[in-house]
Order: sequence, then structure tokens, then C-alpha cells
Amino acid sequence: MPEHDAWNKIWELNHRVTDLGESLALTDETRALLRETASEVAIAPEDAAKALQGGASAAALLKEIAKRIRVGSRRLSRALTDANRFQEDGDLGAARAPLLDLLAVEVVPYYRELAQIQLDALDEP
Repeated sequence: MPEHDAWNKIWELNHRVTDLGESLALTDETRALLRETASEVAIAPEDAAKALQGGASAAALLKEIAKRIRVGSRRLSRALTDANRFQEDGDLGAARAPLLDLLAVEVVPYYRELAQIQLDALDEP
């Protein structure tokens, strides 16, 4: 399970860099945050290490990490909402569909795990 405090830090840092135009200071703490959260959103360690060698590439890495967290969260929320609605209607086949669709495209392991748990729960009596 990801460290949600770290994901909040990513959101705040991305907001400052992307929205407010601040430059990304590559401190040891920032490098560690980016390296750790990159792995949590399925970015290969070697790709993260390479990106952390320069300011522009590190800012691009930050943006990609934040995007994967944001987009995956929205995708998961929609899938869970749709699955629950179909389940309440008694249509378990239709309830599986949005979760399977999510699993076909989602790369963030934590979001995949949550979708799989919900999918598995549909098969319980």
C-alpha cells in the first residue's frame, strides 16, 4: 500500500511546480520522494533514476507521477461506482465489466489491487 502522505506531498509539489510555476529544487528529500512514489505508480526504477539527473526531467517525472495518481484515482472511483450500481441492481455480470475494464488499462498497483478486491467480492456468496 502506498504512503498516502507521500502522495499528498506529490500533489502539493506538482501544484507548486506545474500550476504556480515554481522551479523544482532537487534536494535529497525531493529525490527520495520522487524515487519512492515513482515505484508506487509503476515507473521503472531505472527510468526514475535517469529522470532525477536533471531539473527538467525530474519535473516531467513529478508531473507523470501526479498524473498517474490523479487519473488512476478517478478511473477507480468511476469503476467502483458503476460496479456498485450494477451490483445493487442484481446484475453481477455488468458489475464485473467496469472493474475488468479498469484492470485492462490501470498501471498503478494500489488501484489495481483495490479493483481486484472488489471484483473478488462480487464472487462471494
